[in-house]
Amino acid sequence: MAVEVGSILDGVVTGIVKFGAFVQLDDAHSGLVHISEISDEYVKEVSDHLSKGMKVKVKVLNIESDGKIALSIKQAQPKSANKRPLPQAVTLSREVHKSDATSFDDMLNKFMKVSNEKIESAKQRRNVRQGKTKRR
Repeated sequence: MAVEVGSILDGVVTGIVKFGAFVQLDDAHSGLVHISEISDEYVKEVSDHLSKGMKVKVKVLNIESDGKIALSIKQAQPKSANKRPLPQAVTLSREVHKSDATSFDDMLNKFMKVSNEKIESAKQRRNVRQGKTKRR
C-alpha cells in the first residue's frame, strides 16, 4: 500500500486522545486524525465519533520529514456525504393591525416620554437619598 499525500486508504483506529485519533494504515505506517478532521459537524469528544478498533477510511493530508502523517476522515468521504442539506426558504406572513401601523415619529415620541419619566424618577430617588428634598 502506497502512503502518498492525497491517497485515500483504509485504516484502524489504534488510540483515542483528546485532540484526535491515531490510525494504523499498515504494518509500517500510522498517522493522526486531528479532531477538526473527524467530521463536518462540531466534535466535542473524539470518543463520541470513533472507538478503538474501528475501521475507517482516511485521506493522507501531509507527510512530514520526521515521518508524521496527518490524516482526515471527513475529506475521505464522498462530497455528497460531507454536505448537510441547506435550509429551505421560509416565508413569514403577518397581518398588519391598526395598532402596529404607528409611524416612527409616534414611536420615538412615546419612547422619549417614557425615558424622560424614568430619568425624573431616578433623580427624585437620588435626591431623597442625599437628603435634598423632603420625603412625602
